[in-house]
Amino acid sequence: MQKKVIMLFLDGVGAGRKNEKINPFFNTKLPAIRYVLDDGIPHIKMREVCKRNLYYRNINATLGIDGLPQSGTGQTSLLCGLNASKIIGKHFGPYPYSTLIDFIREYNIFSSLQRYGFKTFYVNAYPPKYFEYIQRKKLRRTATTLAWTFAGKELNDYRTLQNNESLSSDITGEKWNALGFPKVKEISPESAGKRLVSFLKEYDFVFYEYFYTDHAGHSQSMDLAVKELQKVDGLISGIVSSLDVNNMTLIITSDHGNIEDLGIKTHTRNPVPLIVYGEMCKYLNTKIKSITQISREIINFYNK
Repeated sequence: MQKKVIMLFLDGVGAGRKNEKINPFFNTKLPAIRYVLDDGIPHIKMREVCKRNLYYRNINATLGIDGLPQSGTGQTSLLCGLNASKIIGKHFGPYPYSTLIDFIREYNIFSSLQRYGFKTFYVNAYPPKYFEYIQRKKLRRTATTLAWTFAGKELNDYRTLQNNESLSSDITGEKWNALGFPKVKEISPESAGKRLVSFLKEYDFVFYEYFYTDHAGHSQSMDLAVKELQKVDGLISGIVSSLDVNNMTLIITSDHGNIEDLGIKTHTRNPVPLIVYGEMCKYLNTKIKSITQISREIINFYNK
C-alpha cells in the first residue's frame, strides 16, 4: 500500500518551560495533543519518545547561527533540507532572502517528491486580494508559496475552498466572511482535520501550514495564544480520529519558537517539537536533531 503523509507546519511553536504564566501550553487543556503524546505536552525538558506509532523529539531550529531564528530561513531549511541561515550567514525573515530563491526552486520537498512520482498537495487557500498584491508586487511570497509554485502548481483560491477542495489558513474559515466572502462555510477544527485526511485519497503528501500561532506569540496575549492552541488541538483531533496509523502518518513541527514564551514579544531560540505519529515511525531515523533533516527524512521514507 502506498505511503501517505500529512505534514502540519505550525509557525512559531517552540518547546518552552513548564510555566503557566508565560507558556499557553500549560494554561489550557489540549486533549488531542495529550492523546498523541501519551499524556505529554511539549516542553523544553521533554525526553525523546520512540514507540511503534509515535516519535517525539525536541529539535534544533537555531541552525548554528547567533541571533533569533526567522521564518524566511527557517521555513526554507524545513522545506528544502538545507541550512538556509548558514548559506546567507544570518537568520532572515519573514520572507526568503533573495539568495535562497534558487535553492527553493531546486530542493523544495514538493518538487523532490514529484520527481519520484508521488502526488503532493499544499492545502491552504488564498483570497483574491493575495493574488492581486502578488501581481502588483505589493507582497512577497513565503518559502512555502514559492516552493509550491516552483513545483509547477497553482495556489488554492476562493473557488477551491467553497468546493471543499482546500482548507482556510485560519482552519475554520471564519475570517473569510470579514473579507467579503459569506458563502464560505465555517467549519469546526475537527471537521477541518478530517478534511485534511480525506485529501490522502488522492494525494501522497499533504502539507498544511498555520501561521496564527506565530501571530499569537507576537501579541503576548495569553487568551489569544490559548485560543489558537485549542483550535490547533481540535484540528489534530480531527486528523487523528480519521488517520489509519498502519499506512498513514501525521508529522507536526515548526520553524522557530515564539508562542511558548509570552514573556517576550520576539521569537525564541528554544528547540521546536517534532511529532511523528503513524506508519513512518517504523522507518524513522531517530538521530534527527535539526529542522534541516526533516524533508530529507520524509523523502527517504517514501523511497523505502
